Amino acid sequence: MNISEYGRNIQKMIEHIMTIESRDKRNKLARATIQVMGQLNPHLRDINDFKHKLWDHLFIMSNFKLDVDSPYPIPSKEILTKKPDRLGYASNHIKYRHYGRHIEQMIQKATEFEDGPEKQALIKAIANHLKKSYLTWNRDTVTDEEIASHLSLLSGGKLELDDTIKLSNTQDILAKTSGLVNTSTIAQGGKKKGGQQKKQPSKGHFKKKK
Repeated sequence: MNISEYGRNIQKMIEHIMTIESRDKRNKLARATIQVMGQLNPHLRDINDFKHKLWDHLFIMSNFKLDVDSPYPIPSKEILTKKPDRLGYASNHIKYRHYGRHIEQMIQKATEFEDGPEKQALIKAIANHLKKSYLTWNRDTVTDEEIASHLSLLSGGKLELDDTIKLSNTQDILAKTSGLVNTSTIAQGGKKKGGQQKKQPSKGHFKKKK
């Protein structure tokens, strides 16, 4: 059976219809079979244009050999067996994956700013974000010169970090990151290192003095 959900009796009914010579009788029996198929599968009523789905199933179960008048376009075996076209995925060529795609878009937007204090402040903010992102994945010390080099490379040489600009201190960034970890640890029930929770004294520990 091509579609086992309808059962063997429906399959036999369709095979019987194909043996009938009278086209009018075939059409009448095909419509009756469609009604029975709808009763056997009431969940198809939730599908838009479920009658169309039933007629498609009718022809599929007959191996596309049933010659009757359908109220809908008759499907072809070639269309149903045709493999879908491959989807084209966007190729995200990120130079530094630890920085991410959004920071590259921010850098591209910053290159469109006119020279001035606003642009310099934006460059400093982006550079500090690069440094923070770098330290998130690599706890080793990173120099401002290295961040400036990455900024220049990501901007195609359009953004340069001024030598007079001092970025956030590495130890301060790491301390803030560690502070976030400690805060989350407290929120989880005040667990100490090693996953052990601070032991509370039992009620029986305190005895009433005589």
